[in-house]
Amino acid sequence: MSVKATITDKGAVLLGKSLACDAFEESRLLRVITHAHADHMIGLQQSLHNCEKVLMTKATKDLIDVMRSPLFLMGGCVETLDYGKTVRYGEESITLFPADHILGASQVLVEDSEGTRIVYTGDFRLEKTPVLDADVLVMEATYGSPSCRRPFHQDVKEMLVSVVKEGLKRGAVYVFGYHGKLQEVMQILHEAGLKAPFLAPERVFQVSKICERHGMRIGRLYRVEEKEFGSMLERNQPCVAFYHMGSRGKVGSGGFCVYVSGWEFNAPCRQIAEKEYIIALSDHSDFDGLMEYVRRSKPKFVITDNFRVGYAETLARYIRKRFNVSAVALPRR
Repeated sequence: MSVKATITDKGAVLLGKSLACDAFEESRLLRVITHAHADHMIGLQQSLHNCEKVLMTKATKDLIDVMRSPLFLMGGCVETLDYGKTVRYGEESITLFPADHILGASQVLVEDSEGTRIVYTGDFRLEKTPVLDADVLVMEATYGSPSCRRPFHQDVKEMLVSVVKEGLKRGAVYVFGYHGKLQEVMQILHEAGLKAPFLAPERVFQVSKICERHGMRIGRLYRVEEKEFGSMLERNQPCVAFYHMGSRGKVGSGGFCVYVSGWEFNAPCRQIAEKEYIIALSDHSDFDGLMEYVRRSKPKFVITDNFRVGYAETLARYIRKRFNVSAVALPRR
């Protein structure tokens, strides 16, 4: 059973005989991009040059067009696939299913000629992710340790709104996060009825417009490059400015700053300085969510992703212990 899936030393998740996911593998002519985060687009240029097809959802393609360039994906045969639609390749069929992570994120199901169901979860939050029955399950392990448990849920959104409202009383609020999560914050604040203008630099603005086009409700968003809105930050007027986490330390110095991070487990909100807060908003399942996926999927064999950041070996050990199922962290360290 185990030979039907593996993870290479370069991070490629290999499913069945033909498919590589989330990194380039020269022996595979088919590639899936599960979502538009950098650690899942490894070697994409090589895949575009070498693969017969590179599969992804339309939303993922649109995000890559903005985050790289509209020309980037034109170097190969890219095929967008709707959730639930199956493509056949040789004796295998490939189907993408939703994953609650960032816009366009997908799980991958490969069914082979023997009827074996090989599933790769990609990154996911359990809440809105359909659990797929699997014979072989390959899963993320970002928070795969019992130390990574969040006893709070709805509290996080309420705390986020509360902290931002408090900051707006003092002027501008800077929110730092990664693409996908920033837009989720916009949606949470918009649905909470915040009236302050939302601002973003060009790249975050463009990603947000893609999210909006695909159904997210993020409210009115303006470019900080526009003089009228950029001056609001200079004058510390009430507004919410959304920046990529990579801009942390470069903008917002001395301002009211909110960082959204999944690496917080003790409380939904932690104050780290007079005007700086970390909000525990994650787009990954915690340990309990990962274990619950395994319980409901009922696999015969599990591979945990030991290439990307996380607790793959710990998660595999707990899966073996709790479910009496063969589980291994790959690639081996």
